Amino acid sequence: MPIPARPAALALTLVLTLAATGCGAEVSPDAGEGAGGARTSDGHYPVTIENCGERRTFESAPRRVVTNDVGITEIMFALGLEDHMAGYVMPDDNDLTGVPWKDGYRKTEWLSKGRISKELVLDARADLVFAGWNYGFSEGEGFTPDALRRVGVDSYLLSESCRNGQGKARGVMAPLDALYTDLRNLGKIFDVEDRADALVTSFREQVAEAQAKAPRGADRPRVFLYDSGEDKPLTSGAYAGPHDIITKAGGDHVMKDLEDSWTTVGWETVVARDPEVIVINDYGDTTAEQKRRFLESYPPLANVSAVRNGRIVVLDYVDLVESPRNPAAVGLLAEELRRPGS
Repeated sequence: MPIPARPAALALTLVLTLAATGCGAEVSPDAGEGAGGARTSDGHYPVTIENCGERRTFESAPRRVVTNDVGITEIMFALGLEDHMAGYVMPDDNDLTGVPWKDGYRKTEWLSKGRISKELVLDARADLVFAGWNYGFSEGEGFTPDALRRVGVDSYLLSESCRNGQGKARGVMAPLDALYTDLRNLGKIFDVEDRADALVTSFREQVAEAQAKAPRGADRPRVFLYDSGEDKPLTSGAYAGPHDIITKAGGDHVMKDLEDSWTTVGWETVVARDPEVIVINDYGDTTAEQKRRFLESYPPLANVSAVRNGRIVVLDYVDLVESPRNPAAVGLLAEELRRPGS
């Protein structure tokens, strides 16, 4: 999966209140809470959760978590768990101005602008790494949960990245369910279940509000997610964030039959399915404008409805990978799909 992008300012306005208030939940530490607001009572532990099909038991809350990637890091911040973090890893192409969880970034150490590694994790004295397959974990890099386990470091896998048993294909649940699952699992692990439940409730309400205004029936436009690639496009299947964002925003996701998260397809498939709207994933060294120019000038796409009618929408990487910004992205895209001509 690609490296993260700059957070989108538009998405932020829909979640600023959520971040500031904890969705209306009372999250101020009281006399029975320890660092980060997590209760220190021994009565909560041990707790057992299921993560990517594996039952995991925690005897206490991890104290030095290292996260990889912007969406994963912001899941921790949304839960108010920065005091349980040793630091985070992400590239430096993120504009954090106005980010809802700016205090989390301010309080937490930026460990690296490059790739996460076992050496970095050990230097940080981490007791848990929160990452995912192709979101840091990779057999090719030798950085896997098993490799960390051998040196005494635990792992939590991003649910969007769970492998489904068919090779390295990823995806075992709907994308927003993956977000809600991780929030609730982490709520149990860190003894902040009320906080997690409040976030999930607020996010569900936010999505429902967007759905109520979204196109329906024959008005639903066909939508293709373009991530990157010129010879073959990298796109989203049914188990990556864009699937739920597109469908709940009132679009018909043209790659909904792909039982994977992020994967490549052929341009001939895109042409045959004739998307009426293309969503660009904005991240990395290739700008959204450069991606737009490629799509508009690539001869095989000349007669695709989205290109012919100029219906190209840009969303940010952190909106589209599993993150607490997904619900706001549903609202942003729903607004775009309601515009005339979409």
